[in-house]
Amino acid sequence: MKLVFATHNPNKIKEVQILLPPEIKILSLADIECHEDIPETSNSIEGNAKQKVTFIKETYGYDSFADDTGLVVDALDGAPGVYSARYAGAAKDSHANMDKLLTEMEGKNDRTAQFKTVIALELNNNLIVFTGVCKGTITYTKKGNGGFGYDPVFCPEGYTQTFAELRLDEKNKISHRGKAIRQFIDFLNH
Repeated sequence: MKLVFATHNPNKIKEVQILLPPEIKILSLADIECHEDIPETSNSIEGNAKQKVTFIKETYGYDSFADDTGLVVDALDGAPGVYSARYAGAAKDSHANMDKLLTEMEGKNDRTAQFKTVIALELNNNLIVFTGVCKGTITYTKKGNGGFGYDPVFCPEGYTQTFAELRLDEKNKISHRGKAIRQFIDFLNH
């Protein structure tokens, strides 16, 4: 089975392909000649994921899946949330996003947060949604060189290391994306 993964992020493609069974081949947006930015104008994480797969189906005719992820920080009333990728501006600069987050968190005792991933699957004209959540805390400084996005400032519940300090296989076992992907795989295998 071939499915388009509606993302331009090679890190996400690598992370997800490792989790999928070998009979499911991921096509990237580049593989289908989609080089434009897919609209993400919804005010919810779920809405953005759905919007991406609908766009791929209507524009390119492919079945696809897309994820949208947000970091929801309790002390910031849920921010950055749906705006996580562009928190510090349109450039989608991870370091600028983390710097802004750490600045916003200065003096806050409540460091609780959660990552939420929603995967939307457009398959045979059906739209199905899978959700994964990973609870944790925001650190005071960046730690680790692995992962991407906010991984150096997010410490998952029950761990002393950030996502950026964990091996990829360790992160995938507990991460929001890993949880959503496992639901997605279970669905495809039935």
